[in-house]
Amino acid sequence: MRHAFMYHGGLERNHPALVPGATTFTGTDGKAHELPAWPESAYLRFGYMEKAGKKFCVVRVSDGTSDVVLNNELVIEPGRHVGFGVRFSPEPTMVEDDSVVLTLLEDLIKRNSEHPSDLLAVRDRFKKLMAK
Repeated sequence: MRHAFMYHGGLERNHPALVPGATTFTGTDGKAHELPAWPESAYLRFGYMEKAGKKFCVVRVSDGTSDVVLNNELVIEPGRHVGFGVRFSPEPTMVEDDSVVLTLLEDLIKRNSEHPSDLLAVRDRFKKLMAK
């Protein structure tokens, strides 16, 4: 399966205002910028933001049924969460390794354990699809 990661702006400026269904973010210029359309071929869609120190953090997960904004962002560990050699860009970044994406989902659930039901539902739908 294919999964997409898309840049949602700087964490400090944008995370407090992030809501499900968001289509824009505020840039360093203070202006609203449109998010590109999610690739139709992507099953899971992850929104990420840049945290001080050039760290990229997942802040949003969507599978077409749910659009979950995370209370607690998770710093992306490249080899563990997206695979080695993946480079983020202004355009959606595609990842095809289901095992690293499943690891990312598991880590997101642990990091957001106070309200895991939406993330657990996303993971369960993904695992059912993987089993086919």
